[in-house]
Amino acid sequence: MKLGVFAVLFQQKPFEEALDIIAAHGLEAVEIGTGGYPGSSHCNPAELLADDAKLKAFKKAVESRGLTISALSVHGNPLHPQKAVAKEFHDAIIQTVDLAQRLEVPVVNTFSGCPGDSDDAKYPNWPVAPWPPDFQEILDWQWANKVIPYWTETGKYASDRNVKFGLELHGGFSVHTPATLLRLREAAGEVIGANLDPSHMWWQGIDPVQAIQILGRAGAIHHFHAKDTTIDPVNVHRYGLTDMQSYSNMLDRAWQFRTVGYGHDLKTWADIISALRLVGYDHAVSIEHEDGLMSIEEGFAKAVQNLQQVLIKQPLGEMWWV
Repeated sequence: MKLGVFAVLFQQKPFEEALDIIAAHGLEAVEIGTGGYPGSSHCNPAELLADDAKLKAFKKAVESRGLTISALSVHGNPLHPQKAVAKEFHDAIIQTVDLAQRLEVPVVNTFSGCPGDSDDAKYPNWPVAPWPPDFQEILDWQWANKVIPYWTETGKYASDRNVKFGLELHGGFSVHTPATLLRLREAAGEVIGANLDPSHMWWQGIDPVQAIQILGRAGAIHHFHAKDTTIDPVNVHRYGLTDMQSYSNMLDRAWQFRTVGYGHDLKTWADIISALRLVGYDHAVSIEHEDGLMSIEEGFAKAVQNLQQVLIKQPLGEMWWV
């Protein structure tokens, strides 16, 4: 496994300066935003695809610092019921797949998206309860008419270019649990896998180690985010885990994102890393920093320090004791 970072953390800095910071912390991999919600401040796919010299310079900037690109990330909602919104996200995904092929990057990270409740809808509709039966009817319609058809077609486009999708299991989108990921993978093929982020498992009440076991046994983990979550033992009883308050209202929220080691101890993170090794995952552990209590620099540095203590890097080799 290689320790990396989602470089949008440093989007206010020029690309090469950001790479220098990442390399100086001893990291080996970088995940780069190419559009959608993460933005494209460090990477403009259209520009790189149109100019071989710029593409080569971009690749050299990464490789000359001893780094590899673990994934290109273009999170968005390509199933948005407003066609113009959906098209913008879709076009960014397709361009990113094309760029991943040219750069020989194995994974494009994004969200599954979430449709509306009909072809006439204006906004996404995320059903979270099976009753009243309206919700189940909406869910069935979404998967049959939007989720599966879209990802079957788009997945084939990526697979034909030797690129895989890492769908982040995130609340608010159709794929948000191991079960929903595996449901889509069964329908659309092995090109679909998870960009597994423990932080989103914890706030949904899912043990990340068990999620790794479930997805890993199916070979369905394509990328991994390292981010922590803490659940407030008092506020959660008032607002529940589906707390709709702004992330900035940290004093009152039921849960909040933290940097690695500040939501769960290093034994928990060691268990997570060990579970990844157990199921054969040997790609990047990519730090995502969204801790509202720490600066970018401090939160990033502490995540690096904590993960370096538990990351398993060397191949196991022969079990001499067996």
